[in-house]
Amino acid sequence: MHLGTAFWRLWASAGFSNLADGTFKVALPLVAVQVTREPALIAGLVFALTLPWLVFTLPVGAITDRFDRRVIMLAANTTRAALLAATAGAVALDVATIWLLYAIALGAGTAETLYDTCSHSLLPQVVDRDRLPRANARLFAVELTANEFLGPAAAGLLVTAGAVAAFTAPAALWLVAVGALATVRGTFRVPGERRTTLRADIAEGLRFLVRHRLLRALAAMVGVSNLANSAATAVFVLYAVGPDSAMGLTGEVFGLMLTAPAIGSLAGSLVAERVTAHLGRARSLGLGFGTGALSLAAPAVTTNAYAVAAAFAVAGFGIAVLNVVAISLRQQVTPDRLLGRVNSAYRMVAWGTMPLGAALGGALAHLVGLRALFAITAALALTALLGLITVTDRRIDEALLAV
Repeated sequence: MHLGTAFWRLWASAGFSNLADGTFKVALPLVAVQVTREPALIAGLVFALTLPWLVFTLPVGAITDRFDRRVIMLAANTTRAALLAATAGAVALDVATIWLLYAIALGAGTAETLYDTCSHSLLPQVVDRDRLPRANARLFAVELTANEFLGPAAAGLLVTAGAVAAFTAPAALWLVAVGALATVRGTFRVPGERRTTLRADIAEGLRFLVRHRLLRALAAMVGVSNLANSAATAVFVLYAVGPDSAMGLTGEVFGLMLTAPAIGSLAGSLVAERVTAHLGRARSLGLGFGTGALSLAAPAVTTNAYAVAAAFAVAGFGIAVLNVVAISLRQQVTPDRLLGRVNSAYRMVAWGTMPLGAALGGALAHLVGLRALFAITAALALTALLGLITVTDRRIDEALLAV
C-alpha cells in the first residue's frame, strides 16, 4: 500500500525530532550526575520532564483540534531547540545548576506534549485510516530507532565531549526536523467552525474516552505500566553508572546499553502486522505488557550488563507491537474532529502517571534500595495484564465495526 510523499516527509521529520529527543533525555541525567548523586534530585528531572503530561495534556488536546496541527508541531520543535541552545550557553558560561536543568526539562516536556499529541492526531489526515497500522509501524520504526538506539548512543559520546555538545547537538537536530516538516504541504486544521469554549471541548473529549470501554481500559493499562517503568528508570542511572554503582558502567557504555530496547523495538515495529495477524490484537497487547515487566525485573536479579540489555531488547520488541496495535486502534475508532482531545485525555491517564512514578522511584530508592525497587516495579507492571479481561479480540472487532 502506497503511503504517499507527505507521509514520508513526516517520517523524515519524526526521525530527526526523535533523534534529538533521545539524545536529550539521556544526556540530561548524565550531565546531572556530574552535579549531584542525590537520588531524589536525579528522579526530579524525570518528574519535571513528564509532569506536563499530567498538567497540560487536556488543554493541549483541545488546542490540537482547534488549530493547524503541523504549525503547532513546528512551533514546539523550534521552542525545544531554543531551550537547549540557551542551556548550552549557560553551561559554557558555567552558570548551569540542577535547578536550571529542572526548568529546561519542564519546558521541553511541555513542548513535547504539543508535538506528540499533534503528531498522532495529524497522521490520519496524511494517510487513509485502513493504512494506519502500516503507517504507524513505519513511523514507530524510525522513531524508536532514533529515540532509543541512535539517541542514547550519541548522548554517551556527546557527554564525554562536554555538556555544551550534549545540549547543542539535539538543538540542531530539532531545527533540521522543523525544516523537514515545513516541506509537508497543506492545511492540517480540522474543518468546521468552533463556537464552544475550551472547557467544553475538553469535556467532550473526556466523555468520549470515559464512555469507550476499550480505550478506557487501555489507558489504565498503559498508565500502570508507565508508573512502574518511570519509577525504575528515574533512578536507574544511579544503579548503572559510576565506579560506586552496582553495575559500574561508564557513561558511554550506559548509553550503548540503552540502545538495546531500540534494537528490539525496530524489529517489533517491522513485524508488528505479522505478529498481530498471528496472535490477534489482545494477545499482542499482552506480549507488550509482559515483556515490559521483564525489563524491570532484570536489574533486580543481575548486574550483568549483557543480561539486562537482552531483557531490554525483548521488552522493546513487545512494546513496539503493543504501540502499533493500541495507537492504530485509537486512531481508527475516534472521529477526526475529536482525535486531539481523545489522544490528550488518553495520555493524561496513560502518561500522566510518569511523574508520579518518578517521585515514587526516588522515595522507594531511599526506603528499600535500588534492587528492591526494581522487583517492586516489575510486580506492579504485571498487574496491567488484568486489563485483558476487558480488552479482548471480540470487543476490539465490535468497536471497529461500530465506526
